[in-house]
Amino acid sequence: MNSVDHPDEPRRGAYPFPPYYPPYPPAEAEDEIDLVELWRNLARHKWLIFLTTLLVTALAATAAFVMTPVYRAEVLMAPVSPEEETGRLAQLADRFGGLAAMAGLELGDQDIDVEAAIATLKSRQFTTSFVRDHDLLPVLFDKKWDPANKTWDVDDPKDVPTEWDAYKLFDEEVRTVSRDKKTGLVSLAIEWKDRELAAKWANELVARINHQQQEKAIGEARKSIDFLKAQLEKTSVTEIQQAIWRLIEAQGKKIMLANVRDEYAFEVIDSAAPPDADDFAKPKRKLMIALGVVVGLMLGVFLAFFRVFVEKQKAKAGRSEEGEGRNGGEG
Repeated sequence: MNSVDHPDEPRRGAYPFPPYYPPYPPAEAEDEIDLVELWRNLARHKWLIFLTTLLVTALAATAAFVMTPVYRAEVLMAPVSPEEETGRLAQLADRFGGLAAMAGLELGDQDIDVEAAIATLKSRQFTTSFVRDHDLLPVLFDKKWDPANKTWDVDDPKDVPTEWDAYKLFDEEVRTVSRDKKTGLVSLAIEWKDRELAAKWANELVARINHQQQEKAIGEARKSIDFLKAQLEKTSVTEIQQAIWRLIEAQGKKIMLANVRDEYAFEVIDSAAPPDADDFAKPKRKLMIALGVVVGLMLGVFLAFFRVFVEKQKAKAGRSEEGEGRNGGEG
C-alpha cells in the first residue's frame, strides 16, 4: 500500500540537517576572574613591574632632594586678658550706656578684640604695609628680580609683581594664623626657604600687630577723654559728673597701661627661632618616596595587565584570520 504524502509535512531528505555547533559558554564563565591566571601574568611581567616601580621611585626621590627646602618658624601667643576694671566699666555702661557708646568706649567682650586683632593680622592692608616697609617684593619674587641691575627681569611690564601679588603669595603660601579653640592660644607660622628670614618675619609681625593695636587703643582712649570732658561741661548733675570722671579715669588708666605694655594684644609665650638646616617643613622626602613606590607599583601592574590584554587581542585576531583562511580553503 502506497503511503500518502501529506503536503504540509516536509519530505525526509528534502533539507540537509544543520551543522552541529558546540554551545557557547555562559556569559558568567567568560566574566569570571581567574586569580591564578592573574598571578601568573603578574609573575610573567615581574621585571616590568619592578623596573617601573624603581623608575617612578627614583624620579620621586630625585624631585624630593632637588626641591628647595622650605622652613617653618612659629610664634605661640596668648591673647592679653582684659583689665580688672572692665567689670566696673560694664556696670557703668548699664547705667550710662548711651554716653559710653557716644564716647566710643569698648565695654563688651574681650574676645571680640582678639578676633579683631587676628583679622587685622591676616588683612590685606596690614600685609601690604609690612611688605612695603621691609621692601619684600624682590625677596618674595626673587626669580623675577635682577639683583645686579636692581630691576625686574621680565619681558612684559604687566608681569612685574605688585603688592596685591605679594599679599596673595604671603596669605596663601607664607603666613598661617590659627587659634586653638580649647586653650585660646594663637599661633603665627611663617614658611619660607630662608630659615633666618622665616623666624625674623614671624617675630616682627607679632611686634607690629602689638604696636598697631597699642597705638589704636591710645588714640581711641584720647578721643574718648576729649569727648567726655566736653560732656562734663554740659551737665550739672552730680551723679552724671561722677560717672563721667570714672570713665575718664578708666580711659587714662588704659592709656597708661598701653604705654608701658609692649605686648598689648598678644603675649608671646614662645618666640620664633630659626630651625636647623635639616629640619625643613617641605618637601616631605620620606612621604614623597613612599608615594613614589606606591604609584610606581600601581603603574607597573597596570602596564603588565595592559600588555596581557594586547597579547590576547593579537592572539584572537590571529585565530580569526586562521579560521577565515580554513573556511576559504574548504569552499
